[in-house]
Amino acid sequence: MIVRKCAGGIVFHRNKVFILKNDKGHWVLPKGKIRNGSLAVETALNHVRIEGGVEGEVISTAGETSYEFYSLSRKQPVYNFITWYIMESHSEGFEFNKDLGFLDGGFFPIEEAMDKITHNQDKSLVNLSYKKYLDMINMEDIEEVYV
Repeated sequence: MIVRKCAGGIVFHRNKVFILKNDKGHWVLPKGKIRNGSLAVETALNHVRIEGGVEGEVISTAGETSYEFYSLSRKQPVYNFITWYIMESHSEGFEFNKDLGFLDGGFFPIEEAMDKITHNQDKSLVNLSYKKYLDMINMEDIEEVYV
């Protein structure tokens, strides 16, 4: 079995989250394999930028997920362990990377994104991350007013 450590981002812009439609027609979050001794956070930021053309800023950790699949090309199981980061983008600008096989993407209102996202694990991650994001944004507003 191949074990891969990966990292990804859940990127919010106000009440919207960034998702991508991959070459299998699945709506997913941007993520990728951690390579060459890179840090997980660097990998997450890079894949958000490379896969979606989004400039995100990490505001918190989101947690970890994992899944296993069988790779037809490698003829063996692959286990992906993903570290996730909550990110914020200051604009809705994006450009999904067609060269990497992405067919569509963008910032979608949370409810619409939840309907689109293919995997339940990703839906749960977005739901929990959005709640945390809102709590953090509210805390920042309070701090700005009282500091």
